Amino acid sequence: MDLNKLHDAWLEAGQKVTDLQEKRNQMAVELNDSPEKYSDEDLTKIADSIDKAKKTRDFAKGAYDDALATAKLAKPGKPATGGQKNVTPKDKPKFINIVKGALKGDPKFLNLMSSGLDANGNGVGLTIPEDVQTAINTLKQTFTSLEPLVTVEGVSAPSGSRVIEPRQSVTPFANLDDETAQIGNNDEPAAFKPLTYKIHRYAGISSITNTLMNDSDANLLAYLENWIAKKDVITRNSEILKALAKLPTTQKTTVDSFDAIKDIYNKELDPLIWNESAFITNQSGFAVLDKVKDNNGQYVIQPNPLNPSQKMLAGKTITVIADAFLPNDGNSFPLYIGALKEAVRLFDLQQMSLLATNIGAGSFESDLTKIRAIDRFDVELWDTESVIYAPFTGLADLTPAAKTSGTTSSTGK
Repeated sequence: MDLNKLHDAWLEAGQKVTDLQEKRNQMAVELNDSPEKYSDEDLTKIADSIDKAKKTRDFAKGAYDDALATAKLAKPGKPATGGQKNVTPKDKPKFINIVKGALKGDPKFLNLMSSGLDANGNGVGLTIPEDVQTAINTLKQTFTSLEPLVTVEGVSAPSGSRVIEPRQSVTPFANLDDETAQIGNNDEPAAFKPLTYKIHRYAGISSITNTLMNDSDANLLAYLENWIAKKDVITRNSEILKALAKLPTTQKTTVDSFDAIKDIYNKELDPLIWNESAFITNQSGFAVLDKVKDNNGQYVIQPNPLNPSQKMLAGKTITVIADAFLPNDGNSFPLYIGALKEAVRLFDLQQMSLLATNIGAGSFESDLTKIRAIDRFDVELWDTESVIYAPFTGLADLTPAAKTSGTTSSTGK
């Protein structure tokens, strides 16, 4: 049996499981809104379909694994009379190194291309192991990502809702030292507000030459991890910034001095969120901020003593985004001040899908390996009063403090 066909059957069966699970999740959401929408028979039917699909997938995987094992045990052919000997995986290590030879004991390499080989020693349909996703998540931390600044909530359904308690004044409990006094009612919270999310799908395909893949398995992994990590950071940054752009006008004001920035931080933000607060601007805005000096002639932006590569403004971290992704606001430079942990929520379906092929999608004709990445998440504003948008056009240095003239006694002592 052709390994390629068995591999395709396994992938198709796995995709059917995923589609049915998504259908079940959608039904669960709809049932929450309309309990009578689906009958008990409908629920039993979808559950049975998922169970059957899983069995089919597992059966296809078993058949594929058995065929792959048989192919690996096959002995190399003898040289053909008067011509070149038959090429087998053993004779052609450039690809087999990934799955058998070069780095034994490291599952990242042993399992990278787990789809078997054709008669020429080439992969016939490539899959990406889960540990590569772990490496990508680790690599994402090396890029300037806004994701650590916001609240990330893992979800299991493609849509849903949350309930938010609006900001309000809270009074202390009543003093009841008198044990005979009757305990009164607390002030009631304001009306709760619903927040809905809907997962969106973000995807892209990257193509690499099979020459790169064959030259070094390490090169392939490095390329794959770096490209997807960078794309994912940029994608999530972009959606977080789009959410921040929707702040109400009450949370927007212009500033023209460093003192005005400090006033926003000190007066406009709730002290309860000061510890979580930070600054976000673009490269052009940072270039202006980075030149502002205080009244002692020192730059107001200083390196973090614990991490010199990280910059701080008024004791808070400042994150810089490329102008291409956070452009200037007309003639003004963008500046966000506040706690993004409270203001923005990223709903993550946690189903990043990675798949590679050197057969389909035109890969065979072009001698390419194509890697497809799909990420699914949504970003919504949560507590808009936690962040203030304060664009600026220029910031003058702080005025040096006036020196007080000292006096001496007539004795000169």
